[in-house]
Amino acid sequence: MEAFLFFIKGLDLSPLIISLKTGIVATIICFFLGLYLAAKVVKKDSGMRAFLDGLLTLPMVIPPTAVGFFLLLIFSRRRPVGKLLFNVFDISVVQTWAGCVIAAMIIAFPLMYRNARAAFEQVDSELIYAARTLGISEKKIFWKIIVPNAAPGIRSGTILTFARAIGEYGATSMLAGNIAGKTGTISQKIAMVIQDGDYMAAGFWSIVVLLIAFVIIVGVNMTGTKAKRKW
Repeated sequence: MEAFLFFIKGLDLSPLIISLKTGIVATIICFFLGLYLAAKVVKKDSGMRAFLDGLLTLPMVIPPTAVGFFLLLIFSRRRPVGKLLFNVFDISVVQTWAGCVIAAMIIAFPLMYRNARAAFEQVDSELIYAARTLGISEKKIFWKIIVPNAAPGIRSGTILTFARAIGEYGATSMLAGNIAGKTGTISQKIAMVIQDGDYMAAGFWSIVVLLIAFVIIVGVNMTGTKAKRKW
């Protein structure tokens, strides 16, 4: 007990702060990008829709370490994109917090996109046609009619995206590294302390992750429609 209290007293909360900041920023980006691309893909014909859907869903089925490798190739300062960002905008992605956000965003994006697309497909098309006949602009139709009617699916996608973003490890470790107080997330912290044999720290951070996951699952369940009592 004394050892645990001593551990808590000297605890570094930076992994939790970094994970939460990364998850929030990545989720915000995925939210708007996911809605935009989902709305575009839904309007395509079946062939193009299948192609775009497969392309946008790829990060879900590719190993995160492979995604991290590709991102490292793209954003390395030795490559055109990374060199351009650094020389022109003074932005460095590799081994920075920006790398954490990009890696988490790429990995979590398919969850936002697929949930949003599925939700949009369930919206009654008659509502959209009726709004168009009334002269309502496409922008207002999207934000005032389509999004509210697809809200449960969008909320679920947003919560799951956040959960995936804060738990990302493979791509983040490849692109952003594991720099304490800078890019060291909870997932990376758990892997590091286990390698060091510090099972108390690993257990603590694992419990933190479990609690966050539980809250997220409850949140997902609460976004659905309330079931009617049968008894």
